[in-house]
Amino acid sequence: MKSLIAFLLIAASAIIANAQDSRLKLNSLDHLATKASQSVDVNIDGRLLRLASGVFDDNDVDEQKIKKLIVGVKGIYVRNFEFDADGQYTSADVEAVREQLRGPGWTRMVDVKSKKDGDLEVYVLMNGDMVAGLAVLSSGVRELTVVNIVGPVDLDKLAELEGRLGIPEFGIESKKSKTKNDEQ
Repeated sequence: MKSLIAFLLIAASAIIANAQDSRLKLNSLDHLATKASQSVDVNIDGRLLRLASGVFDDNDVDEQKIKKLIVGVKGIYVRNFEFDADGQYTSADVEAVREQLRGPGWTRMVDVKSKKDGDLEVYVLMNGDMVAGLAVLSSGVRELTVVNIVGPVDLDKLAELEGRLGIPEFGIESKKSKTKNDEQ
């Protein structure tokens, strides 16, 4: 009986750990690369992030900031597809990603709908009071982008990663980067 209880506890902890996994499975989007005029596939795991942080110049202020931002991050994964024509991906393609973001712990922070610019959704996976993962889903008429950051993320500093390490520019603005003129 004790071994059955121990087995059930181990199985339950594995299920809970899997439910709280902040790494999205994006291979359902791989077929879009053949339809896209341009596709980007970025897979930077923790080992590569540590390697990359070792080559950052400690004398460069921007590189110091990036190095601090990626401490503890376990991976950055990006899929981006640009198309020459409308209708090259389906709502089912987007829904396959969105379904994962309905899992336990994920919370949608931002939901922007625009007929002109497309939709932008930002999700966080919380572990207590800490952000344990982040996902950005941007779907336009001729472009689809999914960004998944695995590990602790400082949302105030996230804007500094835009345009670096394969993360597209989404127009995220850090509270600290605003000047007094911006707030007036």
